Amino acid sequence: MTMQETNLEELKYPIGKFKFEGELTEELKNKYIKDYEEAPSLLRNAVEDLNEEQLNTQYRPDGWTVKQVVHHLPDSHMNSFIRFKLTLTEKQPIIKSYDEKLWAKLPDTINTPVSVSLDLFEALQKRFAALLRAVPLDDFKKTFIHPELGLVALERNIGVYAWHGKHHVAQIISLRNRMNW
Repeated sequence: MTMQETNLEELKYPIGKFKFEGELTEELKNKYIKDYEEAPSLLRNAVEDLNEEQLNTQYRPDGWTVKQVVHHLPDSHMNSFIRFKLTLTEKQPIIKSYDEKLWAKLPDTINTPVSVSLDLFEALQKRFAALLRAVPLDDFKKTFIHPELGLVALERNIGVYAWHGKHHVAQIISLRNRMNW
């Protein structure tokens, strides 16, 4: 990897790529739920006092703007929430994927104030955490079929989305640090 590719990778994944921690335990489940619950306030703090110009700044070359990242989080976690519910109520559902890059260009992402998605993300994560807390460990073995990823277990997906919130918050914080905002 060239220095430029390494730097781009660090900008893209400031906390590193997701690593599956293995079989879900009560302790790990509780850690993940805490991450779900903390993500909205971490996101809110990461964008606090940013002006429109800053919100419309890309967090890396050829990356999304801060505003797009903020709107992406509830979009993505809402899809995950629905996938969890489908998997808990159906036998190995085939879920629908979505093109997150195109979603990030839709008018609601471009024209809606970030405060709307900050509030949505907070409410969604509270609901999601309540669901996760109530689900017995055995149910996290249930799987859904993702059109691109194949068979995905809920015990993996809970970890992905615990990481996902921190991942995007870190992108924004990294940008703020580089720009001295």
